[in-house]
Amino acid sequence: MTHLFDDPDDFAAAALHGFCDIHARLVRATPGGVLRATKTEPGKVALVIGGGSGHYPAFAGYVGPGFADAAVAGDVFASPSTRLVHDVAAKAHRGGGVILGYGNYAGDVLNFGAAAERLRSGGIDARTLAITDDVASASAEEMPKRRGVAGDVAVFKIAGAAAEAGLSLDAVERVARLANDRTRSFGVAFGGCTLPGADGPLFTVPHGRMAIGLGIHGEPGIAESPILPAADLAALLVDRLVQEAPEGAGQRVAVILNGLGSTKQEELFVLWTSVAAKLKAHGLVAVAPLVGEYVTSLDMEGCSLTLTWLNDELEGFWLAPCDTAVLAVGRIDAEPADIDALTAEVVDAPIAPGSAESQADGQRIAAGFARLAAALKDAEAELGRIDAQAGDGDHGQGMARGSAAGAAAAQRAAEAGAGAASVLAAAANAWADRAGGTSGAIWGLGLLAASRALTDQTSADGAAVAKAARQALDSVLTLGRARPGDKTLVDAFVPFVDALGAAMAAGEALPRAWAAGAAAAEQGAEGTKQLIPRLGRARPLAERSLGHPDAGAVSFALCSRVVLEFMGETDV
Repeated sequence: MTHLFDDPDDFAAAALHGFCDIHARLVRATPGGVLRATKTEPGKVALVIGGGSGHYPAFAGYVGPGFADAAVAGDVFASPSTRLVHDVAAKAHRGGGVILGYGNYAGDVLNFGAAAERLRSGGIDARTLAITDDVASASAEEMPKRRGVAGDVAVFKIAGAAAEAGLSLDAVERVARLANDRTRSFGVAFGGCTLPGADGPLFTVPHGRMAIGLGIHGEPGIAESPILPAADLAALLVDRLVQEAPEGAGQRVAVILNGLGSTKQEELFVLWTSVAAKLKAHGLVAVAPLVGEYVTSLDMEGCSLTLTWLNDELEGFWLAPCDTAVLAVGRIDAEPADIDALTAEVVDAPIAPGSAESQADGQRIAAGFARLAAALKDAEAELGRIDAQAGDGDHGQGMARGSAAGAAAAQRAAEAGAGAASVLAAAANAWADRAGGTSGAIWGLGLLAASRALTDQTSADGAAVAKAARQALDSVLTLGRARPGDKTLVDAFVPFVDALGAAMAAGEALPRAWAAGAAAAEQGAEGTKQLIPRLGRARPLAERSLGHPDAGAVSFALCSRVVLEFMGETDV
């Protein structure tokens, strides 16, 4: 049970504040995360890591010389917003580009990916690195779908050392991807974790049994078995990973035996003796093994084993010096950084006035967002009810929050004289930052991509709107990775864009073309009732969702209908 907190909603922020106070020699607080408090060489590649809170020492515990330059922290088990990732990374940048590292979870993929796009649009070369080490979460044939668990530590340690050594952005990315490709993890749980303020754990395991193949966000695992003696558990963990050894991997491995929050260090030491023996029996040599808590899940009872098959290059970086709150290897002498540079706010670029035509379009966009926000507020409870069939029930809240923030930002930009592109971009960023979660990232990403099809100097005609819709869809498909049939927003989005584009190509005026798109979106959303989720956190509860529509598809269809009604009341 997680006992020590004041306001449960402030748990993550309060914990981060305390961490920064204790480890002020190494880190400085910044909105949404921490920055390295020591000087770095100009031109150095910045490694920025992050994800949800609740996994300490991941991720803030690995910020320091020889490791990460910054960490971004979301709420407990929730991805940080696109804006927070962008701002922390922009502060960490020293001229050599940025690697954004995170576990392969839908919200993180979207928010870190969208942040990378924002960084690149601002002139900072940013690359993304999704860790995919968990062998229990997908088959070897679908490795890109695997989750990131304790393998994060091995990959980030190697990548951080490569950056500290002065390698170029391309070289650091190559080394990091090689380390990820050679890293495998597998774990078990004896009991679930409890969120701050919750009445009970996210899952339970029957007495005397263990969950096999757990996740680190309260996912219960893929199977159960009786709790095994240490020697048998070691065999289960090691044998499963050795089965997945990369081709031509060799015998030398970095090893992390990781406690998940409540498994005591002495238990891990007992387990380690059998793990070490089993590794030796397989002909493997453990290189600088780590035993302790490295990626936790609040108070979860359990452990995981991570192996990274090393070559000479990777081993050198695995053994390279680092100095962090949790892991210190060798010795690094580093001077304190300029505190003013660390704490300076990231200031948005001033809005340049648009042409008279584009300003008028911007004002219509702002008014349309106000209408959307009102409609989504009215639909908040119903969208939450639909989402609760196989999700956590927060979709309506996120859509209401995001659209309200987007409407306010659009209005401010329009009042400042912004053109259509800038008004839409302002709404996109605010929506993503306030809504949070996967849906917030998707809407922010799509709207931002749409804004790039418009300008601040010309009128947004029907052709521009159709192009904007297509660019928004392409961006969501690329970063979100959902496809029609996965039971997501995409099942309404794809038919909307296809119908809109076809009507425009046939010579229809924009309102009639939009009406065709809205009708197709409604039909697509209705069709999700017969689908089973294939992505995200709804997947484990797939059968429960059969017969119910997807909340994301329903909210998209609703938005398309609201915009159509707005078009009918304005001169479009």
